[in-house]
Amino acid sequence: MFFIPGIIITIVTFPGVVAHELAHQLFCRLCGVAVFEVKYFQAANPAGYVIHEPVRNPVHQLWIGIGPFIVNTLLAAIIAFPAAIPVMKFSSGNSLDYLLLYLSISIGMHAFPSIGDAKTMWNTLWHGEDTPKWLKVVTVPVVGIIYAGALGSFFWLDLFYGMGVSLGLPVLLIKMMA
Repeated sequence: MFFIPGIIITIVTFPGVVAHELAHQLFCRLCGVAVFEVKYFQAANPAGYVIHEPVRNPVHQLWIGIGPFIVNTLLAAIIAFPAAIPVMKFSSGNSLDYLLLYLSISIGMHAFPSIGDAKTMWNTLWHGEDTPKWLKVVTVPVVGIIYAGALGSFFWLDLFYGMGVSLGLPVLLIKMMA
């Protein structure tokens, strides 16, 4: 593997950053949590963010934190499906197919919650006085997986995940239906 500065990857895959922040904002809205400020993309660290009011229900913080994993994964799969089959099975993709795959892979790459998301979940849920014990138990592995994903991104885990959702999943679904 080779090293590419994170800011370059972030700029190239900016649709994924935008989708990631939209997912946080969507889950804030679904949970009735007011959003104060959103930065969908910037060429800096962090690449995007959502600032919202403190949650009233601790489980909402978990949903807001993992929202990008759900939304980006589904969005990447849906965008890729019509393009992946011609490209992967028939080697006959056109420029629109490759554009859709680029969008899909970049969105899938940003499905993992960030370290900042993990820290917010941990601080809100683990240290919250009104957090139920079952939610604290759920939070520990979720935060651990997020940290493992962040470590794995050094080894291109995010790219492999994006490609798996965008290229592998549609082909697998077709094989299962055939």
